[in-house]
Amino acid sequence: MKPVAILQHEASQGPGILLDHLRQQDIPHVLLDPCAQGSAPANARDYRGIIVLGSNHCANEQLRWIENERCLLQSALQHDVPVLGHCFGAQMLARAMGARVWRNPCPNIGWSEVRITSHAQQLMDLPAQATLFNWHYDTFEIPQGASRTMYAQHCLNKGFVRGRHWAFQGHLEVTEASVRQWCSEGRSELQRASGPAVQSETQILAQLQPRIAQLHAMALRTYRAWTDQLDHQMSVSLGQPSEILSRFRIKSTDYLRMQL
Repeated sequence: MKPVAILQHEASQGPGILLDHLRQQDIPHVLLDPCAQGSAPANARDYRGIIVLGSNHCANEQLRWIENERCLLQSALQHDVPVLGHCFGAQMLARAMGARVWRNPCPNIGWSEVRITSHAQQLMDLPAQATLFNWHYDTFEIPQGASRTMYAQHCLNKGFVRGRHWAFQGHLEVTEASVRQWCSEGRSELQRASGPAVQSETQILAQLQPRIAQLHAMALRTYRAWTDQLDHQMSVSLGQPSEILSRFRIKSTDYLRMQL
């Protein structure tokens, strides 16, 4: 059986609980590091699925390995090889689908609440709202043919789905150890960052164990939903913008500006 490819770009941003799930389900997998290796595989048909993790790099950077990775994801789209993107991986999937990635109005660092569309709740076995771990400065537009799955007060586009390709602008995979390591490595960054969606190291680490436990309970259900459909095609169509506008009382003019 073909393996699932896991594209990891930073030592502190590993597959975490997602790797535990793949092992528990006896799903063959291979861990790749396009950033360190300087390139990514070319043919998505060599894999059963592709998982793309976070990165300290921006998806718009003109680097060879980023371009290779975008081409790999385009190959996955062409041959319907399921993709699961986290943060940078979600932005790369958006780019592969022809959507833009740009600076979010404010940084999103730490724990924050997201709302989840009703269809995504059913498809991905998610609750109506959840608290995710975030560390990103950029956002993406929803690609053509895809539907938004998650949204938040300070970042409208927190996730999308198109067929068997799922993207999360946040981290379901993190562990207590990886969050602590991330904070340690990014301590100077945390001291410089500011905005309504930025938490301090103290705030991020407060009640870390129960937060991680709650996140993992949700993540394992969601990862099972994604791996359950690795070997069969599916088509999805999610909610309308009106649901999003009413939940957060976002003005239609603001919504349209986010899409431009």
